[in-house]
Amino acid sequence: MVAADSERPKDPAVRMFRRERSVPLRGSAAALCNNLSVLQLPARNLMHFAVVHGPSAQLLSAAPEGVPLAQRQLHAKEGAGVSPPLITQVHWCVLPFRVLLVLTSHRGIQMYESDGSIMVYWHALDSGDTSSVQAVFARGIAASGHFICVGTWTGRVLVFDIPAKGPNIVLSEELAGHQTAVTDIATEPAQGQDSVADMVTADDSGLLCVWRSGSEFTLLTRIPGFGIPCPSVQLWQGIIAAGYGNGQIRLYEATTGTLHVQINAHARAICALDLAPEVGKLLSAAEDTFVHIWKLRRSPESGYIEVEHCHGECVSDIQVCGARFCDPSGSSFAVTGYDLAEILRYSSV
Repeated sequence: MVAADSERPKDPAVRMFRRERSVPLRGSAAALCNNLSVLQLPARNLMHFAVVHGPSAQLLSAAPEGVPLAQRQLHAKEGAGVSPPLITQVHWCVLPFRVLLVLTSHRGIQMYESDGSIMVYWHALDSGDTSSVQAVFARGIAASGHFICVGTWTGRVLVFDIPAKGPNIVLSEELAGHQTAVTDIATEPAQGQDSVADMVTADDSGLLCVWRSGSEFTLLTRIPGFGIPCPSVQLWQGIIAAGYGNGQIRLYEATTGTLHVQINAHARAICALDLAPEVGKLLSAAEDTFVHIWKLRRSPESGYIEVEHCHGECVSDIQVCGARFCDPSGSSFAVTGYDLAEILRYSSV
């Protein structure tokens, strides 16, 4: 295992966290990886949370002190079938000109205005020649420029071209890089640079595909898996952070796929990763009931990726299934758990 330099002094901005007032849910979160999405609205002093439970998703608005202000439930569009479809993920996609809430299920992909009030697009999943024993679903959602990318059970990634307003959303491309079901997608702004890796997709075999977005997406490199699923992935300043089912976090160079750091971070499967882009903090949550926060940096001398452990939080007797930072500076985070009818909130002291 390659470890960060333990002699390096602690970043003075790194502080411990304390438990804040939780946000109540009408029901618990489903036992799904990445089962929490957070949208911060600083101008309105609001925080939006979204959690999946069975055939519905709960949307909550809360003031900074945790007081719930509004709740809304969204249900998966029925499509063809006799039983209600189960939702697999809900996620806010922040585009340059609008924010959409994307909901995936076993029947299709739904896109809503950010508050969930109006559904602007519905894409049905076509099972085609899939045998009746194979599950059909979409999972893995991310915005890249004016596109929204969604993974599927086939390993293909659907790329939707989103207009500045209105419902005229178009499926513009299907990306073929995976042979097994997509688990997660991460993106970061390319800032107009050519040949920059600005999207990474992960799958059930642990394979990572690194892409360059644009009018056509280009596959830059594949990072081989090792038979362990990669449920969650993040991308920050050319660094890929991948969390695996064996509790490991691996940090790769996005452009080359070179492994820089391997951390035995958790005792059980990782269920969520998140990044605070302003400071390079990485949050990891796993089935071992722990949430850890790490600080990523590049060595100015060598350019190598370095990592430092900043904080560990035990969420006792809870099967954690979602965790997210609540702000881009990483000064607060939220956690969901299976059979837990609240969203736990933590902030720095």
